Amino acid sequence: MQPLAGADSLPDRPDLAHRHSRPVHWLATAAALGAVIAGVAALQPSDATASPGVVRTASRPVPAPDARAAAYPVDCGPARLDVVDHASADLDGDGRPETVALVRCHSEMGTPPSGIYVLAPAAGGGKAAKPRVVATFLDPKERMSADDFALRGATVSATLRGYSSDQVPRCCPDLERGVNWRWQDGQFVLKPLRVAGSA
Repeated sequence: MQPLAGADSLPDRPDLAHRHSRPVHWLATAAALGAVIAGVAALQPSDATASPGVVRTASRPVPAPDARAAAYPVDCGPARLDVVDHASADLDGDGRPETVALVRCHSEMGTPPSGIYVLAPAAGGGKAAKPRVVATFLDPKERMSADDFALRGATVSATLRGYSSDQVPRCCPDLERGVNWRWQDGQFVLKPLRVAGSA
């Protein structure tokens, strides 16, 4: 930083005495900072620790639904259903975590359509009960694949890829669009993101 022009020529004036730090100022600053830190520590709840897939309530942690235990509304025929990715957070602000899962039918080649589902704990809460699908972000019947799946805060995002016509080989989608979903006014809302290179 460049010094102010003429700063060296300022006279020692009594009304500029506040420019010089004194030990008492440093002690007062340190005491005030210590009081703020102590106050924050005192107000922090004793169980306020963060761990992925768990939301803490006043009584006990609530586990997130297990993406691999859910029954998805996807018909894969003889092939198995793969849970490609999943993430958990309290998406709707009710104090309980939901899990968002990206799934597709297993295939050794090509790009099978994806499904993206929101899971909530099983009704009744029994240990053997499967998590419930409470929202569908992407149905495999739409014949799109999803990549770049992510959960940041309470926003779910993905890049959806599809086909402009039936003549396009199923291995190579020629359309893509970034989207995200977020809880708003009592429902999940889809927001298409700007296409790369568009104005």
